[in-house]
Amino acid sequence: MQSIAIVDYGMGNVRSVQKALEHVAPNDKIFLTDDVGLITDADRIVFPGQGAMGACMRALNTHGLVEAMKQAAGEKPFLGICLGLQLLFDHSQENSGTDGLSIFSGNVVHFPETELKIPHMGWNTVKQTQTHPLWHNIKDNARFYSVHSYYVKQNDSSVVAGLSNYGIDFTCAAAKDNIFAVQFHPEKSQHDGLKLLENFVNWKP
Repeated sequence: MQSIAIVDYGMGNVRSVQKALEHVAPNDKIFLTDDVGLITDADRIVFPGQGAMGACMRALNTHGLVEAMKQAAGEKPFLGICLGLQLLFDHSQENSGTDGLSIFSGNVVHFPETELKIPHMGWNTVKQTQTHPLWHNIKDNARFYSVHSYYVKQNDSSVVAGLSNYGIDFTCAAAKDNIFAVQFHPEKSQHDGLKLLENFVNWKP
Protein backbone atom coordinates (compact mmCIF):
# COMPACT_ATOMS: atom_id res chain seq x y z
CA MET A 1 0.00 0.00 0.00
CA GLN A 2 1.28 3.44 -0.90
CA SER A 3 0.34 6.82 0.55
CA ILE A 4 -0.98 9.66 -1.61
CA ALA A 5 -1.18 13.12 -0.05
CA ILE A 6 -3.63 15.61 -1.55
CA VAL A 7 -2.38 19.04 -0.56
CA ASP A 8 -5.22 20.90 1.16
CA TYR A 9 -4.38 24.55 1.73
CA GLY A 10 -7.98 25.72 1.85
CA MET A 11 -8.52 26.25 -1.89
CA GLY A 12 -9.35 23.61 -4.46
CA ASN A 13 -11.83 20.87 -5.23
CA VAL A 14 -10.02 18.52 -2.90
CA ARG A 15 -12.95 16.28 -1.89
CA SER A 16 -13.82 15.34 -5.47
CA VAL A 17 -10.14 14.69 -6.19
CA GLN A 18 -9.97 12.46 -3.12
CA LYS A 19 -13.09 10.50 -4.13
CA ALA A 20 -11.79 10.01 -7.67
CA LEU A 21 -8.43 8.73 -6.39
CA GLU A 22 -10.14 6.41 -3.90
CA HIS A 23 -12.15 5.01 -6.80
CA VAL A 24 -9.06 4.15 -8.88
CA ALA A 25 -6.81 3.16 -5.95
CA PRO A 26 -9.06 1.59 -3.28
CA ASN A 27 -6.18 -0.15 -1.54
CA ASP A 28 -3.98 2.91 -1.13
CA LYS A 29 -3.91 5.41 1.72
CA ILE A 30 -5.28 8.66 0.29
CA PHE A 31 -5.62 11.67 2.54
CA LEU A 32 -6.04 15.45 2.60
CA THR A 33 -3.41 17.40 4.50
CA ASP A 34 -1.62 20.69 4.99
CA ASP A 35 0.95 19.08 7.30
CA VAL A 36 4.49 19.47 5.99
CA GLY A 37 5.65 16.26 7.68
CA LEU A 38 2.88 14.16 6.16
CA ILE A 39 3.52 15.63 2.72
CA THR A 40 7.23 14.93 3.08
CA ASP A 41 6.57 11.32 4.10
CA ALA A 42 3.93 10.55 1.43
CA ASP A 43 4.83 8.40 -1.56
CA ARG A 44 2.95 10.59 -4.04
CA ILE A 45 1.66 14.16 -4.07
CA VAL A 46 -1.44 15.62 -5.71
CA PHE A 47 -1.52 19.41 -5.82
CA PRO A 48 -4.98 20.74 -6.81
CA GLY A 49 -6.09 24.35 -6.84
CA GLN A 50 -8.96 26.61 -7.82
CA GLY A 51 -9.63 30.33 -7.65
CA ALA A 52 -7.15 33.18 -7.99
CA MET A 53 -3.41 32.52 -8.05
CA GLY A 54 -2.60 35.34 -5.64
CA ALA A 55 -4.90 33.91 -2.99
CA CYS A 56 -3.46 30.44 -3.56
CA MET A 57 0.12 31.63 -3.07
CA ARG A 58 -0.89 33.49 0.10
CA ALA A 59 -2.56 30.33 1.38
CA LEU A 60 0.53 28.25 0.62
CA ASN A 61 2.68 30.73 2.51
CA THR A 62 0.24 30.87 5.42
CA HIS A 63 0.32 27.08 5.71
CA GLY A 64 4.11 27.00 5.38
CA LEU A 65 3.89 24.82 2.29
CA VAL A 66 6.01 26.61 -0.32
CA GLU A 67 9.28 24.81 0.41
CA ALA A 68 7.45 21.51 0.97
CA MET A 69 5.91 21.79 -2.50
CA LYS A 70 9.27 22.52 -4.09
CA GLN A 71 10.87 19.61 -2.26
CA ALA A 72 8.08 17.19 -3.18
CA ALA A 73 8.18 18.25 -6.83
CA GLY A 74 11.85 17.40 -6.91
CA GLU A 75 11.64 14.01 -5.25
CA LYS A 76 8.45 12.02 -5.86
CA PRO A 77 5.58 11.48 -8.32
CA PHE A 78 3.76 14.80 -8.38
CA LEU A 79 0.45 15.64 -10.07
CA GLY A 80 -0.70 19.26 -10.40
CA ILE A 81 -4.33 20.04 -11.27
CA CYS A 82 -5.70 23.37 -12.60
CA LEU A 83 -3.97 26.06 -10.50
CA GLY A 84 -1.68 23.22 -9.48
CA LEU A 85 -0.25 23.58 -13.00
CA GLN A 86 -0.12 27.39 -13.06
CA LEU A 87 1.54 27.66 -9.63
CA LEU A 88 4.51 25.64 -10.91
CA PHE A 89 5.56 28.50 -13.19
CA ASP A 90 7.46 31.72 -12.48
CA HIS A 91 4.81 34.43 -12.59
CA SER A 92 1.15 35.10 -13.33
CA GLN A 93 -0.58 38.23 -14.60
CA GLU A 94 -3.45 37.47 -12.23
CA ASN A 95 -4.07 39.74 -9.21
CA SER A 96 -1.85 42.48 -10.68
CA GLY A 97 1.04 40.04 -10.81
CA THR A 98 1.79 37.02 -8.63
CA ASP A 99 5.01 35.04 -8.36
CA GLY A 100 4.69 31.26 -8.56
CA LEU A 101 6.94 28.44 -7.39
CA SER A 102 9.36 28.67 -10.36
CA ILE A 103 9.59 24.91 -10.77
CA PHE A 104 8.91 25.36 -14.50
CA SER A 105 10.14 28.36 -16.47
CA GLY A 106 7.42 30.58 -17.95
CA ASN A 107 4.46 32.79 -17.19
CA VAL A 108 0.71 32.57 -16.77
CA VAL A 109 -1.27 34.99 -18.94
CA HIS A 110 -4.89 35.90 -19.57
CA PHE A 111 -6.67 34.60 -22.61
CA PRO A 112 -6.74 37.26 -25.34
CA GLU A 113 -9.91 39.29 -25.64
CA THR A 114 -12.03 37.67 -28.34
CA GLU A 115 -15.69 36.86 -28.92
CA LEU A 116 -15.16 33.67 -26.93
CA LYS A 117 -16.46 33.65 -23.38
CA ILE A 118 -13.93 33.93 -20.59
CA PRO A 119 -13.45 31.84 -18.50
CA HIS A 120 -12.89 28.91 -20.79
CA MET A 121 -15.39 26.50 -19.29
CA GLY A 122 -16.42 23.08 -20.49
CA TRP A 123 -15.16 20.09 -22.43
CA ASN A 124 -12.23 20.39 -24.82
CA THR A 125 -9.97 18.02 -26.71
CA VAL A 126 -6.39 17.44 -25.61
CA LYS A 127 -3.72 16.82 -28.24
CA GLN A 128 -1.01 14.66 -26.74
CA THR A 129 2.33 16.19 -27.76
CA GLN A 130 4.59 13.62 -26.16
CA THR A 131 4.40 9.97 -25.22
CA HIS A 132 3.95 9.75 -21.48
CA PRO A 133 2.84 7.03 -19.05
CA LEU A 134 -0.04 9.21 -17.84
CA TRP A 135 -1.54 9.12 -21.35
CA HIS A 136 -1.58 5.30 -21.30
CA ASN A 137 -4.83 3.95 -22.78
CA ILE A 138 -6.19 7.49 -23.29
CA LYS A 139 -6.86 8.26 -26.94
CA ASP A 140 -5.26 11.29 -28.53
CA ASN A 141 -7.73 14.20 -28.68
CA ALA A 142 -9.76 12.80 -25.81
CA ARG A 143 -11.97 15.38 -24.12
CA PHE A 144 -11.39 16.78 -20.64
CA TYR A 145 -13.22 19.37 -18.54
CA SER A 146 -11.69 22.81 -17.89
CA VAL A 147 -12.53 26.03 -16.05
CA HIS A 148 -9.94 28.82 -16.32
CA SER A 149 -9.28 32.37 -17.55
CA TYR A 150 -5.48 32.16 -17.63
CA TYR A 151 -3.10 29.76 -19.35
CA VAL A 152 0.60 28.97 -19.16
CA LYS A 153 3.21 30.15 -21.68
CA GLN A 154 6.23 27.99 -20.97
CA ASN A 155 9.77 28.98 -21.94
CA ASP A 156 10.84 25.39 -22.56
CA SER A 157 8.77 23.62 -25.21
CA SER A 158 10.13 20.23 -24.12
CA VAL A 159 7.86 20.26 -21.04
CA VAL A 160 4.66 20.48 -23.11
CA ALA A 161 2.72 17.21 -22.83
CA GLY A 162 -0.68 18.34 -24.13
CA LEU A 163 -2.33 21.15 -26.07
CA SER A 164 -5.90 22.42 -26.26
CA ASN A 165 -7.41 25.19 -28.33
CA TYR A 166 -9.67 27.99 -27.17
CA GLY A 167 -9.24 30.69 -29.76
CA ILE A 168 -5.52 29.92 -29.54
CA ASP A 169 -3.50 26.78 -28.93
CA PHE A 170 -2.40 26.63 -25.29
CA THR A 171 -0.51 24.22 -23.06
CA CYS A 172 -2.94 22.18 -21.00
CA ALA A 173 -0.45 19.58 -19.75
CA ALA A 174 3.20 19.88 -18.76
CA ALA A 175 5.60 17.14 -17.75
CA LYS A 176 9.20 16.80 -16.65
CA ASP A 177 10.89 13.98 -14.76
CA ASN A 178 8.56 13.07 -11.87
CA ILE A 179 6.11 15.97 -12.44
CA PHE A 180 2.92 15.88 -14.50
CA ALA A 181 0.50 18.80 -14.31
CA VAL A 182 -2.72 19.58 -16.16
CA GLN A 183 -4.91 22.64 -16.62
CA PHE A 184 -8.06 20.53 -16.89
CA HIS A 185 -9.82 18.64 -14.10
CA PRO A 186 -9.36 14.87 -14.39
CA GLU A 187 -11.66 14.34 -11.42
CA LYS A 188 -14.47 15.94 -13.46
CA SER A 189 -13.59 14.29 -16.78
CA GLN A 190 -15.34 10.94 -16.46
CA HIS A 191 -13.64 7.82 -17.86
CA ASP A 192 -10.53 9.43 -19.34
CA GLY A 193 -9.98 11.58 -16.27
CA LEU A 194 -10.19 8.55 -14.01
CA LYS A 195 -7.80 6.71 -16.30
CA LEU A 196 -5.27 9.54 -16.03
CA LEU A 197 -5.52 9.39 -12.22
CA GLU A 198 -5.11 5.61 -12.32
CA ASN A 199 -2.05 6.04 -14.50
CA PHE A 200 -0.62 8.50 -11.99
CA VAL A 201 -1.18 6.10 -9.11
CA ASN A 202 0.77 3.39 -10.98
CA TRP A 203 3.42 5.66 -12.52
CA LYS A 204 7.06 4.90 -11.78
CA PRO A 205 9.11 7.90 -13.00
